[in-house]
Amino acid sequence: MDATFLVVGLGNPGKQYAGNRHNVGFMVADLLAGRAGATFGRHARAPKAEVAEGRIRPGGPKLVLVKPLTYMNLSGGPVAALARFYKVLPEHVIAVHDELDVPFTSIRIKLGGGEGGHNGLRSMTQTLATKDYVRVRFGIGRPPGRQDPADFVLSDFSTVERKELAFFVDRAADVVEAVMDNGVEWAQNAYHAA
Repeated sequence: MDATFLVVGLGNPGKQYAGNRHNVGFMVADLLAGRAGATFGRHARAPKAEVAEGRIRPGGPKLVLVKPLTYMNLSGGPVAALARFYKVLPEHVIAVHDELDVPFTSIRIKLGGGEGGHNGLRSMTQTLATKDYVRVRFGIGRPPGRQDPADFVLSDFSTVERKELAFFVDRAADVVEAVMDNGVEWAQNAYHAA
């Protein structure tokens, strides 16, 4: 299979952000790299990102994993540079990100649409000059009480959530692979009911 997919794990660089809800994209990208036997490193076309290349299985589609190191608001720059370099079609760009409007333990897939206030998606849309890329939306739910959503996404998962987090990061990686292998509609039918 000759298709190349650019899978973007959205997050913020630095140890202080590693366990944040906003960093689930990085968590999923790390897991996918492990599955593909790929190692993250710097790329000449996107020095402000970590990039890993591999395949999800022998003979499967090519996987280019990206973790932008620009902080969320500027994530699109490295993504657009790599999409041009690898000649990846917008519908083969998959953004994995946290989603306030989806409950924790739920993962939703969509092609195109708005950014829902997510600065990483907004940056990607601007630099790719299209909304027609795939989003794997990892539910984190709404903040409790009157907590500011900006503070909530930059806080770590709760003790209770962490007990289930690894399972759902694994599931999100499965979703990405399903989109690559079978397309968005198939993945929606397979995973939205779950």
